[in-house]
Amino acid sequence: MYNSNLTIKAWAEEDRPREKLTLKGKNALSDAELIAILIGSGNKSETAVQLSKKILSSINNDLNKLGKLTISSLTQFNGIGEAKAISIIAALELGRRRKGSEIKKRPTIKSSSDAYNIITDVLSDLPHEEFWVIYLNKKNQVVKKENISKGGIDGTIADIKIIFKHAIEQLASAIILFHNHPSGNLKPSKADIKLTKKLKETGVMLDTPVLDHLIIGEKDYFSFADEGII
Repeated sequence: MYNSNLTIKAWAEEDRPREKLTLKGKNALSDAELIAILIGSGNKSETAVQLSKKILSSINNDLNKLGKLTISSLTQFNGIGEAKAISIIAALELGRRRKGSEIKKRPTIKSSSDAYNIITDVLSDLPHEEFWVIYLNKKNQVVKKENISKGGIDGTIADIKIIFKHAIEQLASAIILFHNHPSGNLKPSKADIKLTKKLKETGVMLDTPVLDHLIIGEKDYFSFADEGII
């Protein structure tokens, strides 16, 4: 391997991250090498790649956790200033939005796992709670997904009137509810159950049934429909 004091410019050309991407394609690069391209340089004792490896090592090489890091937490690393931290955060956000844009293909939801796969990139790594709704047509195809509210670590507010206003605007035939629990505890609270019941009752009156309510964790989910409580 390379000496710590050897700068990236002194490496063999095929081993430099930018040149490696050009010569071998993006899939040939490690996560650390991709981050190194974003930050451009390391510090006096570490190359950009070594610094990137240190950042990844601090989060057990989990890119989901990397997406949760703030500017202040990233700038704790020697060689990462505010501009570099912003570059990392922006790149990860673009990746998240890219996955979110795939909803334009109008996938069909046939199960709770289908619903989870559509929303997990939006909710699984957030440090605060958010409430989302997916609106479906008669074929259970996704018409739109909508962020209804954003809250704090322990909760968020979902306005029933707003949820069904969007349903009417989208001419939705059914809806699925989602919110995340940053704590990782997927058990629904009494407030979650009460809200779900109200939304279900409203959906029946407006002929826009609530098919499910999913609580999203970092790597798993809880489905009200699967558990028979909706």
